Amino acid sequence: MTARRSGSADLPLHGGRVPRWLGERLTKLGAVIAEAIVIEYGREEFLRRLAHPFWFQSFGAVMGMDWHSSGITTSVIGALKRGLNPLAGELGLNVCGGRGAHSRQTPHELVAIGERVGFDGDKLAAASRLVAKVDSAAVQDGFDLYLHGFIVADDGRWVVVQQGMNGDARQARRYHWLSEGLKSFVEEPHSAIDGEGQGVIANLTDARAAASRRMQIDLLSDLGPDRIERKIAKIEGAAKPAKAPLQPFLPHLVMPAHHDVRAEDIVARRLHANLAAAADQGPKDFAELLLVPGVGARTVRALAQVAEVVHGAPYRFSDPARFSVAHGGKDRHPFPVPLKVYDRTIAVMKAAVAKARLGEAEELAAIRRLDDQARRFERQACSGPSVEALFAEERVRSNAYGGMSVFGPEPAPERDLEDVRPAPSS
Repeated sequence: MTARRSGSADLPLHGGRVPRWLGERLTKLGAVIAEAIVIEYGREEFLRRLAHPFWFQSFGAVMGMDWHSSGITTSVIGALKRGLNPLAGELGLNVCGGRGAHSRQTPHELVAIGERVGFDGDKLAAASRLVAKVDSAAVQDGFDLYLHGFIVADDGRWVVVQQGMNGDARQARRYHWLSEGLKSFVEEPHSAIDGEGQGVIANLTDARAAASRRMQIDLLSDLGPDRIERKIAKIEGAAKPAKAPLQPFLPHLVMPAHHDVRAEDIVARRLHANLAAAADQGPKDFAELLLVPGVGARTVRALAQVAEVVHGAPYRFSDPARFSVAHGGKDRHPFPVPLKVYDRTIAVMKAAVAKARLGEAEELAAIRRLDDQARRFERQACSGPSVEALFAEERVRSNAYGGMSVFGPEPAPERDLEDVRPAPSS
């Protein structure tokens, strides 16, 4: 099997920072979701998930980050580094690199980890440098790399997630690499490239560019750089515009420029299936099994979407905006982050994972049944509230759920709560 490109997406550049109250929760929820995936499916599967650009965006959205923005990449890598590295001895996963200066430390971190666990750290350090060099030099698409995250298992398998920006276009492009099946760093090595098309790209890693790579080496040997430069100047003076080469079709996830979540950003039947599964399966499983104080219908609804992030098939992540319904967004889109719900989601997941480590898998099985039930409901004519109605009710209830955003705590609603249907318990 050869390494593959699995899709692309447009990621609007967003400024700002992750507030501490969210950063701490991102670390806890990201780590416990990763633990659940490793327990259920193994480390290799978790690496494959990270290499899937649609899943990666949904993973960030379910944790309360801006559902469509480039900031998800930085926040997810940072949260995993803070949350998983202390668990490296148990999970056998290590997160290296990060943004800016942190990215340049990746080779040193890999060498140190290799000395500790026994893989060839120097070899992986070289791989890290090559990955960065390919996406910055061999793929000339107008994006300058500023983030490089390298996640490696104790057996030496790895995934790289790195991101570049085009400041003029206010866009970002995320690149995914997976060591599984990788045969060459210079011929079609990417697991995926995320980003909106920018016209013709000089991609020297394309298989069709093999002859070009060979000729470049031959030219450099035969002519030297000075004579090559003179010949290029002569050719550019007489050349006509070339016709754009045909590009292979790839799934393309378009992250729109609008910040608000709209009905067209969500596959309604999947959302309704999540809601129906929470209403149907939650009372039977969670009241009896999990017994986490304060867990009510609203938390189970969030858990239904966390369950899908843990168990869902790849095709189900084509609408990352849907996963923002679990815990909202830090900028109030689609609604403020409900901290009470978020904390109970973390508590439920941590309790389930802790017991699973001891061989008691009932709680994780209950979470899996939420996802199973959602898939069954989706095959039926499942209906529910409109996206707009769901968001409107959530905003009214936000103060009761401990709603928080970068603008501060959410105030109590101006209208009486009796004006909307009774709120589910959190």
